[in-house]
Amino acid sequence: MTSRALIVVDVQQEYFDGPLEIQYPPRDEALAQILRAITVARSAGLPVVYVQHQAPAGSPVFVEGSAGWQLHPQIEASAAGSKRVSKVNGSVYAGTDLAAWLRAEGVDTVTLVGFMTHNCDLASSVESEGLGFAAEILIDASGTTHLANAAGHVAARDLHATLMTVLNANFAAVGTVDAWTSAVASGTPLPKDDLVSSALAGRQKFSS
Repeated sequence: MTSRALIVVDVQQEYFDGPLEIQYPPRDEALAQILRAITVARSAGLPVVYVQHQAPAGSPVFVEGSAGWQLHPQIEASAAGSKRVSKVNGSVYAGTDLAAWLRAEGVDTVTLVGFMTHNCDLASSVESEGLGFAAEILIDASGTTHLANAAGHVAARDLHATLMTVLNANFAAVGTVDAWTSAVASGTPLPKDDLVSSALAGRQKFSS
């Protein structure tokens, strides 16, 4: 049986009112799905961990104590009595006690929800492998922004879809909140593809 913990990653006001507003999925829809996942986890007796990013004074975002640093009010209201983690890096593990806490709780699988797909969710999924945790990420309970920089540009919808495809090929099982709810009820992992089958399927799809 899978022993899960739900990790609620950085559902902070910067992603609703600040320069990092989530563009896809629509942030209010993603928030509703995150809250659904929390309810499912609570009902199943799973540990729920709330992660909050912080930055030093002078940073454009996440300055500790600022309005944007605060968890979304609905997330804050659900966090009473739960494990809370403050971080300064992308991964939820880097510089925190989370990995040790999860091991003490007997957790072997982490389910990631929250923001952003291309940063903290990605970093946390990748680091889970090296720490010995299976990772899951819920596609409709996470989200990202449009990006443009010297290397190029990508729309949030395309970025989200691409990263979910990449993660599901190796680092994390990707599923919807509905699929995850069923998996929690049965104590089974979400299905995940692998690098070889994903590469072969990709070659077949794009070889014509």
